Amino acid sequence: MDNEDTAFFHSWFRNYVRGFYSEDPKTQMNIRLKEEHTLRVCTEIVRLGKALKPNTKALQLELAEIIALFHDIGRFEQFKTYSTFDDRVSENHATLGLKVLKATDILNRLTETERTIVYKAIKYHNVRKLPDYVDENETPDWLLYSKLLRDADKLDIWRVVTDYYTERPRHRNTALELELPDTPEYSRCFIDDILDNRVSNSRALKTFNDMKLLQLGWIFDINFTPTFRYIRQRRIIEKIIAALPDTEDIRKIREHLNGYLEEKKLNKL
Repeated sequence: MDNEDTAFFHSWFRNYVRGFYSEDPKTQMNIRLKEEHTLRVCTEIVRLGKALKPNTKALQLELAEIIALFHDIGRFEQFKTYSTFDDRVSENHATLGLKVLKATDILNRLTETERTIVYKAIKYHNVRKLPDYVDENETPDWLLYSKLLRDADKLDIWRVVTDYYTERPRHRNTALELELPDTPEYSRCFIDDILDNRVSNSRALKTFNDMKLLQLGWIFDINFTPTFRYIRQRRIIEKIIAALPDTEDIRKIREHLNGYLEEKKLNKL
């Protein structure tokens, strides 16, 4: 891959997304939301890749950027068809994205190995947990790119939601809330998962507060030290905690998350 390939893919992406632009304000807002998210994930993954590059010489930054560019390509068709970003009530957006990539043959410019890496990284970018076992006969390095994408994706999703929690009283977007009821309650399983250093299952979501707790628990699926540094610098945990009720449970998980970051040799929030 080279810069010409990267420019070609970006141009194709822009033209593809424009096909989903709409005069309906809600649709347009959410299509643009995912378009802008995608471009920021490209920036995040390159930044992370550069930080890791000295110790990961096989890493191709151009390939990482293309993986980020196409990781949410299924979101546009998803929202057009179902008017939601909730995979539970529509389709798995990663699977939908792979269908788009294969139907358009857009990745034909890549080698077979590169295409396999892209497909696998996208396929696994939204699973709760990456596979514990990887077959040695599989395409090498796909797991590295998948981990890189998962960290970069979380960093920008955290950016989107923490900004949203601040702006929400003035500009509400129920699609970002997965249409979940905004009540003071939260489900105990999400508290327990955080205290056990475990990523929660999105299938258990019942309230908007559950979603915030789910987002806090993503910290236990972070793969690289630079990502933890960005979490600290951007005060992500603190911002999400501020959007939750001030209860003993929430104070307990804040203390627990602070302790977890200390174990990673980071300063307290």
